[in-house]
Amino acid sequence: MTKVEIQFDVERPLNAAALDRIAAARSIYGMLRIEPVPGGLMVEYDASRLSAADVEAVLRRAGVSVGNAIH
Repeated sequence: MTKVEIQFDVERPLNAAALDRIAAARSIYGMLRIEPVPGGLMVEYDASRLSAADVEAVLRRAGVSVGNAIH
């Protein structure tokens, strides 16, 4: 397992519904941790299972408008 952390900017403030969808996104195999941070989300994932683009896609499918990734 190769743990990688990446931070994404969020384009809209996170509300309760968005946080619920983010929590559900953790069930994706390879997503290890998703944590709100000021101005964005910090995501820890298994890089042997997912790429940064995959992580972004998971967040977008969860309904979170993410912007730039900060590696």
